[in-house]
Amino acid sequence: MSNLTVDKEAFHRRMKRLYTHWKNASGDDSFAKIDAMIVAVGVDEEVIYSKSTSLQTWLFGYELTDTIMVLCEEKVLFLASKKKADFLKQVEVGKENENGIPPITLLIRDKGDKDKTNFEKLMEAVKTSKNGKTIGEFSKDRFPGDFMDQWRAVLEKAGLDKIDVSATTAYLLAPKEESELTLVKKSSLVTCTVFSKYYREQVMEIVDADKKVKHFKLADGIEESITNKKFTQGVDPALIEMCYPPIIQSGGNYSLKFSVVSDKNNLHFGIITCAFGTRYKSYCSNIVRTLMVDPPQAVQDNYEFLLGVEEDVISKLQHGVRLSDVYTNAVKAVKAKRPELVEHLTKNFGFAMGIEFREGSLLIGGKTSAMARKGMVFNVNVGLADLQNKEAKEEQGKKYALFIGDTVIVNEGEPATVITPVKKRVKHVGIFLKDEDESGDEDEVNGAAGPVLLGRGKRSAVLDNKLRNEMTSEEKRRQHQVELGARLNEEARQRLSQQNSRESSEKSVKSTVSYKSRSLIPKEPEVTGLQLFVDRKYETVILPIFGIPVPFYIATIKNISQSIEGDYTYLRLNFHHPGSAMGRETTFSNPEATFLKEVTYRSTNLKEPGEAAAPSSNLNTAFRLIKDVQKKFKTREAEEREMEGIVKQDKLIINSNKGNPKLKDLYIRPNIVQKRISGTLEAHTNGFRFTSVRGDKVDILYNNIKHAFFQPCDGEMIILLHFHLKNAIIFGKKRHNDVQFYTEVGEITTDLGKHSHLHDRDDLHAEQAERELRHKLKSAFKSFCEKVEALTKNDLEFDTPFRDLGFPGAPYRSTVLLQPTSSCIVTLSEWPPFVISLDDIELVHFERVQFHLKNFDMVFIFKDYRKKTVRL
Repeated sequence: MSNLTVDKEAFHRRMKRLYTHWKNASGDDSFAKIDAMIVAVGVDEEVIYSKSTSLQTWLFGYELTDTIMVLCEEKVLFLASKKKADFLKQVEVGKENENGIPPITLLIRDKGDKDKTNFEKLMEAVKTSKNGKTIGEFSKDRFPGDFMDQWRAVLEKAGLDKIDVSATTAYLLAPKEESELTLVKKSSLVTCTVFSKYYREQVMEIVDADKKVKHFKLADGIEESITNKKFTQGVDPALIEMCYPPIIQSGGNYSLKFSVVSDKNNLHFGIITCAFGTRYKSYCSNIVRTLMVDPPQAVQDNYEFLLGVEEDVISKLQHGVRLSDVYTNAVKAVKAKRPELVEHLTKNFGFAMGIEFREGSLLIGGKTSAMARKGMVFNVNVGLADLQNKEAKEEQGKKYALFIGDTVIVNEGEPATVITPVKKRVKHVGIFLKDEDESGDEDEVNGAAGPVLLGRGKRSAVLDNKLRNEMTSEEKRRQHQVELGARLNEEARQRLSQQNSRESSEKSVKSTVSYKSRSLIPKEPEVTGLQLFVDRKYETVILPIFGIPVPFYIATIKNISQSIEGDYTYLRLNFHHPGSAMGRETTFSNPEATFLKEVTYRSTNLKEPGEAAAPSSNLNTAFRLIKDVQKKFKTREAEEREMEGIVKQDKLIINSNKGNPKLKDLYIRPNIVQKRISGTLEAHTNGFRFTSVRGDKVDILYNNIKHAFFQPCDGEMIILLHFHLKNAIIFGKKRHNDVQFYTEVGEITTDLGKHSHLHDRDDLHAEQAERELRHKLKSAFKSFCEKVEALTKNDLEFDTPFRDLGFPGAPYRSTVLLQPTSSCIVTLSEWPPFVISLDDIELVHFERVQFHLKNFDMVFIFKDYRKKTVRL
């Protein structure tokens, strides 16, 4: 044990916590009745959990076998072997009362006199502590072995009163420190990974291939999976172990307890319950899920109701709330909504967990008066047993049970945090098999054949029937296509007929009148002197025409040019008029009127004697001012067009909790400013907020997100979150329907001129670092998505593109990889992105499809025929 080290600060902090509780104990607290406390640990390979070893692990981080610890009022004594005593010297406290902890005395075992002298020293310390009559012990912990037998004999001979302090010690150890919570979270991560990537995949494969696999074999596979680095990334596999043998049940035999074992029956394709947990550095986590194969609607309804019960328990489980109240409130809710299910509920809704898997004194049950405290870890599990499935065809499926459980951390003033966020809605745990038409037809043929077994003749009959069925299916498909085409044509006919009768709605035309009355025309010297004048206030240019100053609104001027030829300056103005603006949406209130097409002014550059400036200075000034006014006018028009149709968003409700899901060092696309800047994306009560390093804020509300995508960095140089919005938002003075947050996971560009070797250590190190970075970023983004889904109660779900089903296409100029998701076709890595929702598509038309051509066009036609079609 010479290589092992103790966290001294943690030991002193926790020992002080124990002594402070002992000192302040009163009333019914068992610590108030004891004069000393004895913790004796022997050797027993069969004992996995005990209060004695838990207390040792809590204090030292390790279990110390054949060690006796005696806690007295003014001293702490240890009796152990020489190696363990050397290990304990790291925490030895001097004679002074250091940090509120009594001095520690180490006694080394003496096998010569069978520790008789050491036992006397321990008993003397006990008798001099307070009254010296009552000791606290863990009554259930009785370790075998000569050393423990001898010590128990000494205690019996002393005739001391004994009090069990297990419950008080459990309550003392239950609130976890931050370092302990980190270990529990790592343990939970492994548990979730094994469930998602191993167990669920195994069950899917077994059901799909119709294999016969026994429950205990599947359980053994789960135990073996924790030795595979694929499922334990980020933690040391040597420090991972199972909390208990995994429990898998199906086929009508269910017991919703953690003391049962997986039986030898084959997995039944109906309701399958699974419970297992892992320990990391002695800290436990647990998960319970129910997978359902083709569940009837009644079973689905019961499952969804049970999910609501679990969510109710988790929401009520807060700091300062009695555990009995949590249980009672949940049961009351069940009685109010589904009273027939009360008798089927489990007897308790979970228990406290930590170094020990199950703390019996802290059950979420009707008789537990203890209060939940911040930092406690609970295994919340709710179940319904002995339910009847009346729609089941097999005997094994008629009786079923539902069981759901998660590991949670108690918070103050808010619901407990779920740290096993594996999705558990019906659509996530339901396995729905498609019934084939052929199976029913084959049954009919078999039934018609009766008891006659003609072998080959029968098979040929089935084969013929199968071929006829396939032909029938093809005919049905063609008939269905004809029906769809007829329906679409009828809808188009009705739509076009209504469109002809409907009056076309014209956009409101902005007035081009500069001044509503003559009195508003400015009386400047340039106007009265018949010179060009630019009125910035009314955005008007006053031009002298036939000796009369005539105002022209800036919107009527198409363009302006200036040129100098010899001694003269020419200023030419072109105006908008009917027939000139091809492709431009320009509407004239009176198109039959006479319009001015262009006008040119000429002025000399020569300055006459006595003049302050040459006459052409008026044209130069007018040219500059008209350009300025045009620029401001066009900028304002562009901003108005951007704001057109913008829906006012709700206000973001900021959640001040520091534990909000958060991702740092992300870039946003499109950029807020011309240069890209990084920032932090944080999830709040009703939306996201991106805050850049320079303080810019972009808010995206959950109810404005139409599609949310998470694209991992597999085969890509960036990892990203993409939001396709229902209504555009404004930032950077532009409107945007797509917002993306990403970070780079490697070098986008490579220096080809740099000399490199195949086995260059720097390159190998860089590749390894990039692989680790990819895994770290993927885990962080995935964890963020799962937390956000839990925060929104799955109202917002992140979709991941199916890269394996991707195909090349050119939605814009360049060819990119288009990838389908469960609801869209997207390409997200290149900008601008391409997102088409499948729900919005009426039909897809293929053009230029010929066998000798590799490429063809695909046109998406939308249900909203006012939208322009999209061509790939």
